[in-house]
Amino acid sequence: MVVFFSGTGNSEYCARYIAKLIGDEAVNSARYIRNKQIAQLSSEKPWVFVTPTYAWKIPRVFASFLRQSSLTGNKNAYFVMTCGGSIGGAAGGLLDICKEKGMRFRGVKQIVMPENLITMFKAPEKDEARQIVDKASPVIAQCAETILSGRSFEKPKYGFLSFLQSEVSNPFFYKAAVKADKFYATDACVGCGTCAEKCVMGNITMKNGRPEWGNNCTQCMACIGCCPKQAVEYGKATKGKTRYHCRSFEG
Repeated sequence: MVVFFSGTGNSEYCARYIAKLIGDEAVNSARYIRNKQIAQLSSEKPWVFVTPTYAWKIPRVFASFLRQSSLTGNKNAYFVMTCGGSIGGAAGGLLDICKEKGMRFRGVKQIVMPENLITMFKAPEKDEARQIVDKASPVIAQCAETILSGRSFEKPKYGFLSFLQSEVSNPFFYKAAVKADKFYATDACVGCGTCAEKCVMGNITMKNGRPEWGNNCTQCMACIGCCPKQAVEYGKATKGKTRYHCRSFEG
């Protein structure tokens, strides 16, 4: 079973691609997370967990989902992490989760996809985004081939920098940047509710035709990346920046 967490669609794209290639089903963890439900899942095939990278680690919300879920059947666990550059030393935390769940860690594979964290960085324009996804396609296929063969992913090389990224920078990122207090809708908002629908945390409510953000945000960028009118902003940090959600470059 392929279980994924995704905001703007990079990880969903990879998860559904892998599921198709290995002949398995893809399950969106958001259906459980936003409804605060404990997942009861079982798979006779190896588990494949696909997730974005948040400051060189698995997102805390997805880590909590995995720890709380009942995952029975096969004991082999593969991890695929989408990122804008590197997953750093993320493997350590994934190994810990597997130990807690009594699962066999079969490694982690990073797949570079278009940057989406536009509260801090710039997203690529359409042509560049298309090129990045095209370049990722053979890597995704390689992941599927490895899983089908029963081999483990190749062990990545980690150094002191990877440790600093995942163990030092990650806590700082959550403390300083993972907030919803600066999100707002501009006058371009038409009250369609797409942002509320796409929010994996269920953190957005529509009041009088306008979105309002609560305090349970994970900075997945779904609201700002999927708005059809580009009406969502995050303070001054996102003004004038290209929006991104996977496959938006095809329009």
